[in-house]
Amino acid sequence: MIDRITPLVLTWNEDANIRRTLEKLRWAREVVVLDSASTDRTRAICETFENVRVVIRPFDNHATQWNFGLKETGIGSDWVLALDADYMLSDDFVSELKTLAPGPSISGYRMRFRYCINGQSLSGTLYPPVIGLYRPERAHYVQDGHTQRVVVDGAVSELKSIVFHDDRKPLGRWLVAQDRYAQLECELLLKRSWSELRWQDRLRKLMFVTPWLVPLYCLTAGKGFMDGWPGMYYAMQRGVAEAVLSLKLMESRFRKD
Repeated sequence: MIDRITPLVLTWNEDANIRRTLEKLRWAREVVVLDSASTDRTRAICETFENVRVVIRPFDNHATQWNFGLKETGIGSDWVLALDADYMLSDDFVSELKTLAPGPSISGYRMRFRYCINGQSLSGTLYPPVIGLYRPERAHYVQDGHTQRVVVDGAVSELKSIVFHDDRKPLGRWLVAQDRYAQLECELLLKRSWSELRWQDRLRKLMFVTPWLVPLYCLTAGKGFMDGWPGMYYAMQRGVAEAVLSLKLMESRFRKD
């Protein structure tokens, strides 16, 4: 099975993360990195790995970028493993890939994550499982708020092992990204009716609830109190992200009035 998988990694100025990610992909015959015209050392780092092929395409949105990666980069394998540049495979995850024997009805696998702060894994986070391993001919991406969602035609199974999410880019990059992500989330929330929203998004649309509720959840039910300063840092990150979204929703209301 592992020889039938091509990892596909999206990058843009990821020199703080990409080497660690690619080190865990040395088992792959080929890794395709779809780069959004990075201006840092991302591509130079990629070129030090013999099994990595870099394709450059200017970024427009995540869904289009992923669909281009699936259809236009020359991937010919039976399976694709879709990864962000700050995803690191655990050794158990690679071992599990080697043992997979999917039947013809299985079109994808859902991956579970362990969030990390500067290399320290946290006891619990809000990062949900996502479909990351799939047959490319049965998959396509759609834009869903600030991120993308893969739609798979067929049955989806679960992987037991974890992938580490360990983003070590500077805090300033994260803050800039939150403004962009919050704007996209705001537009999505305003576009959908109350009945179409998940309960989490209904709380967000109330504006005053999630900026304090989310960090409190991360520290208590999410067991962040067990992780010391990294747990506190993560909780504050999530609170800031929710606060930016709330401010965007308020701003849209002011402009509408």
